[in-house]
Amino acid sequence: MSRDQVSVGALAPLVGYHLRRAWGAFSADFTAAMEGTGLRQVPFAVLSVVAANPGINQGAVGRILGIKRANMVSLINELVEKGVIDRAVDANDRRAFSLNATPQGNVLLAEAVGRIERHEQGMLADMTPAERSTLLDLLARIERRSPPTEADDGADA
Repeated sequence: MSRDQVSVGALAPLVGYHLRRAWGAFSADFTAAMEGTGLRQVPFAVLSVVAANPGINQGAVGRILGIKRANMVSLINELVEKGVIDRAVDANDRRAFSLNATPQGNVLLAEAVGRIERHEQGMLADMTPAERSTLLDLLARIERRSPPTEADDGADA
């Protein structure tokens, strides 16, 4: 039997199943698109938020992206070691760190965004702009139902 002839049974109408399969395809293509940059999905997201919000603290980045505080420390350390983010004690809250993208980080981010745009164009090539917009709207509705994580607990450090 070919793959197209095999039934997935009770999985066929389940949105979660199809989201997981779509995520797998998207993730594999993203990884291939980013090859050689040294960036994975989550560090790219952190760099993107930091670059868009100069001086943001790492707690706020974690809350925006739904990343637990314990994981943020290693992610920030990784990006600081790569030289793409600068970390300094926040002048307004000595317990928090202020983050900024470095010039090298901005160059890497621009290259990564170009690669990701090409990746998404390929993955969504058979969708119209209106369908892409609808897809983003539908996914955002699902995201809004996401339960709060530890990263949403209000701590800024």
